[in-house]
Amino acid sequence: MNTRPQPGLHLVRERRTVALFKPEKPPRELLLAAVEAARWAPNHHLTEPWRFYLLGHQTVSAMVEIANELTLAKRGPEAARKRRELMKAVPEWMAVTCRRSADAFRDREDYGACCCAIQNLMLCLWEGGVACKWSTGALTRDSRFHELLGIDAGEQMVAGLFSIGYPRIVPQQKRRPVAEILTTLE
Repeated sequence: MNTRPQPGLHLVRERRTVALFKPEKPPRELLLAAVEAARWAPNHHLTEPWRFYLLGHQTVSAMVEIANELTLAKRGPEAARKRRELMKAVPEWMAVTCRRSADAFRDREDYGACCCAIQNLMLCLWEGGVACKWSTGALTRDSRFHELLGIDAGEQMVAGLFSIGYPRIVPQQKRRPVAEILTTLE
């Protein structure tokens, strides 16, 4: 098997989830280009079920308070203080929602399409030197967060909340060999 990276594979292999960011904000043009790339993800019957939300200062402040309350209740004051500090240090925040469907198959297809859009978004950001962290924690399922976004949880679900910025530290990772995860059926 050829193990040399193929064209474009370098972005997929190099992209990392980053939690610690430098203070400067990425350019708005790069964020918009990443959303442009995201919207070209494959989606069943061209439903384009995704919506993107760039969160401004007031929304972020309210979001941090909700996250603080959730963390305080679950892990105590010291964990809540640390989370608050980490969240306030993030240069940009974005949420991605997925339109819900009463049809279980459509709902699953649309969520899969949103995940593809999110991968496009992350790869485009990474190519521009910007990293992010994709979160699906309790905050993304909290009704107060839905209110901040102005969404009805019966009509849209939060597919992810993204902290975005220039990485302070890029972690190293390994993956299992292809032979361990690929089954060939005759």
